[in-house]
Amino acid sequence: MTGERVARRGGGGVVTALGGLLAHHDVTWVASAMSDEDCAVAAERGGSFLEETANGAAYRLRLVVHDKAAYRRFYNVFANPTLWFLQHYLWGLGSAPDFDPGLHEAWSTGYVPVNEAFARATLEELEQAPEAAVMFHDYHLYLAPRLVREARPDVVTSHFIHIPWPEPDYWHALPRELRVAVHEGLLANDVVGFHTDRWRQAFLRAAERLLGARVDGAAVEYRGHTTRVVARPIGVDAEEFGRLRDDPAVLEREAALIEGRPEQLVVRVDRTDPSKNAVRGFRAFALLLERHPELHGRVGMMALLAPSRQDIPEYAEYAAAVETAAQAVNDRFGREDWQPVQLDIADDFFRSVAGYKQFDVLLVNPVFDGLNLVAKEAFLVNEYDGALVLSENAGVHEELGEWALSVNPLDVVGQADALHDALVLEPAERRRRADAIRAHVRAHDIREWIDAQLADLDAVRSA
Repeated sequence: MTGERVARRGGGGVVTALGGLLAHHDVTWVASAMSDEDCAVAAERGGSFLEETANGAAYRLRLVVHDKAAYRRFYNVFANPTLWFLQHYLWGLGSAPDFDPGLHEAWSTGYVPVNEAFARATLEELEQAPEAAVMFHDYHLYLAPRLVREARPDVVTSHFIHIPWPEPDYWHALPRELRVAVHEGLLANDVVGFHTDRWRQAFLRAAERLLGARVDGAAVEYRGHTTRVVARPIGVDAEEFGRLRDDPAVLEREAALIEGRPEQLVVRVDRTDPSKNAVRGFRAFALLLERHPELHGRVGMMALLAPSRQDIPEYAEYAAAVETAAQAVNDRFGREDWQPVQLDIADDFFRSVAGYKQFDVLLVNPVFDGLNLVAKEAFLVNEYDGALVLSENAGVHEELGEWALSVNPLDVVGQADALHDALVLEPAERRRRADAIRAHVRAHDIREWIDAQLADLDAVRSA
């Protein structure tokens, strides 16, 4: 330890997605002060200050300091185990959630004040740049746009939702006051974006049914304000993955992976999040081995998982279930010279890229997903013309489904069958599908997504 401050990129998908925006445009990033060191920097600097991305792109950073107890209620009680679970259809409503006093308190003394703090910080930054547009992102900040709109009716704002949008009936899992506030907050924006038309259409239905808003095509009129609702599937930076393919850190991890590689390799790259559906994936792999003993010793599954939100009980419990499910496959089918499942839980992006290079089959089977970048990233570096087994509830299915083997993520039998079909797919067909995915991902990259966001804002200004 040298005592020197070191900036590290966050691990979330939104951070990855917005890195390209910072590299090409004049941006102020308003973010939470997550650590004690962040709070110290915020106190020293005040306001926003210059920072650089790992690639040397300059941007301004504004760190918002929150009361620790309020932030815990915001993040660990309401945003993730409540909104995240709702929007990924993870609740069995017969048993969860219970909107007891604690959950109501998490809203009123956690989610609300944190959104208010973000709105205040945004308004202060707008004082320095009055003509700037504001881009909100994801489920953490549903209330902030209305607060900004009330103080600055002239400001142009957009809000991009990176996760699924449930059908209107499922929103009744939230008390009326809360579900109305969520939708009203979003409709204070000029533009609301989703990754797929499926989620866009669900939002339009929810706005109409839950608020009585008037929907006309892509436009929603509510209380005298018109919001345009769009579908803009995000891309990845193909050039970055071209560089990563031969990065020394990737090559080092790949060499270790190759050393124990079976004849055929099924890979999954995920977080230990209940929505990612790893437990059912292991059960499907076990069923594959049960039905096809000829594969014993020849095929393996490698699960490269990043730990996720382990201070939230639901996530910690699921991570334990993942380990138990993987071990159950090895206990049942493993032998001295072959362990069918390799489970590696670590925050190691280079390891994930090494796995991308080596798969024969990529399993992407989320219960629901807003998009899923893994299904795009992996094909940019894969060296085996791998096949994609893809959940029909992953947002990326809207783009890649025609070249994937599609599965119902709740159907373990169907997933086992799809894994087998992928493993025996003819080489020419594997190549055709993999080439098509690669071409699509390169043609619709992160710059296209950023340009679409900015064009949507320009359309508001011109109107």
